[in-house]
Amino acid sequence: MAPGINASQVIAQIAIVAVPILAAIVFHEVAHGGVAYLLGDPTAARHGRLTLNPLPHIDPFGTVILPGILLLAPLLFGTPAVVFGYARPVPIDVRRLRRPRRDAVLVALAGPGTNLVLAALSAVVLGLLPREAESTSVLSGLQQMAGASLSINCVLAVFNLMPIPPLDGGHFLPYLLPRAATGLLQILERYGMLILLVLVFTGATSRIIRPVSEWVAQMMIAFARLIV
Repeated sequence: MAPGINASQVIAQIAIVAVPILAAIVFHEVAHGGVAYLLGDPTAARHGRLTLNPLPHIDPFGTVILPGILLLAPLLFGTPAVVFGYARPVPIDVRRLRRPRRDAVLVALAGPGTNLVLAALSAVVLGLLPREAESTSVLSGLQQMAGASLSINCVLAVFNLMPIPPLDGGHFLPYLLPRAATGLLQILERYGMLILLVLVFTGATSRIIRPVSEWVAQMMIAFARLIV
């Protein structure tokens, strides 16, 4: 365990970050299914996925084990912090959408868009809370959780817009790539998760995403200051 870190601190830090991560992932997936439902596809609703109950959305590895390892690593070994996780994908039948080509893009955008809304709400909560609070107080815990929610939702929004299957940005590739690139698209769809994990664990995605997500977070804070 890293110097100066005790078990109670580890548990507190995990709780402060785990709740926003779970909320961000669940709302993200429900948004996909909800927009699909509004656009004519009831598949997610029929599978019981239009619910904020986290249990139907939990993927044992992507929602619990992988984020847990990534959260513990900086606390235990002092390695750089990396936030990554995923839920069970919401089932979408593009053929049922009223205008499949357009609506598929709207469904894909719904997840990152919802994360941006959650980030904005988190920034507003930060603006409403007193600036100074004792480190052991409930207000301090709320501040840390709201700050974590702001960062996590900005990172997830930017991360999911990367053009790599199975991320939401990967759904845009068939519309962006020429037909001659069909073979490349098939390779990306087959090995997309492997490519993604390599990028995450080598820190490549962090170097790309962090500056953008930090800029987005600053924009959210500026927005909150205008209305609070």
